[in-house]
Amino acid sequence: MVRVKLFANFREAAGVKEVEVEAGTVGEVLQELVRRFPKLESLFYEEGRLRDYVNIMVNGRNVRGDLNYPLSHTDEVAIFPPVSGG
Repeated sequence: MVRVKLFANFREAAGVKEVEVEAGTVGEVLQELVRRFPKLESLFYEEGRLRDYVNIMVNGRNVRGDLNYPLSHTDEVAIFPPVSGG
């Protein structure tokens, strides 16, 4: 199982901070999350495309643009909105 950590508004919409899913790619992780937590769909996607502000890390590596990025059962995926500060 792939461990997925959700942050900020994604965590609030899902009501959980961490979940395990069965997935072979980053895209499959997102699909499973939307299946389990329908409120995430409008936060992740706009007109069927991943929103620009969705950041995805696999084991600390930014893979945001690659929904076909392959995963193994030991991977950790972190999904979060842009980080801003002042």
